[in-house]
Amino acid sequence: MTIVVRTLSERIFDVIRERIVEGKLPVMEPVRQDALAAELGVSKIPLREALARLEHEGLLTSQANRGWFVRPMSEDQAEEIYLLRLAIEPAAAAYACLHADEADRQAARHAFAVLDTAAAGDRGEVAVRNREFHVALVRPGKRLLTTQLVERLEVLAERYVSAHLEPAGRGDRAHTEHSDLLATWLAGDADKVKTLLTAHIASTLDDLRAHFKASQTG
Repeated sequence: MTIVVRTLSERIFDVIRERIVEGKLPVMEPVRQDALAAELGVSKIPLREALARLEHEGLLTSQANRGWFVRPMSEDQAEEIYLLRLAIEPAAAAYACLHADEADRQAARHAFAVLDTAAAGDRGEVAVRNREFHVALVRPGKRLLTTQLVERLEVLAERYVSAHLEPAGRGDRAHTEHSDLLATWLAGDADKVKTLLTAHIASTLDDLRAHFKASQTG
């Protein structure tokens, strides 16, 4: 049995990241460290460790003598994240499906089921579960650097996933695409996995491009 020990700063990281994804922390306003530490019942040392990691992950930015700020979403960042995902993730998932054992396949089924259940709730939760599902399709390849790169890109993508799912009908489309992708991955059809995942990521990027274009002209 493997025991996973998570540090206090890691738990704080998850809480703050969730708030960023859900839009509960205002963009480009200083993160109120005193209030946040008091609310979470923690000291500033683990809080600052979590904030520094969030900056490293690209969700926060820091300014000298002013602290940390939530980095705003942007068309340029969305473009970069999703083009990198297209370059790495489809091939990684295709490779992984050929090397997955039964425990890996069960983990992928579970991740899909959890994502499906989350779809009835808020988009922030869906974005987190979406990340876990996509990483579950890559991890069995046992290519540590690739998995870490995919996971980091998925973390950065969470806010964009949430924005993408806002229009009616997007959640149903995502469910269908994920279901087809999982079935193909479980069947070990690497070529089709690569094709489906490429189309899935590319269509999300197209939707995001339209989203930012509309926000600029609206």
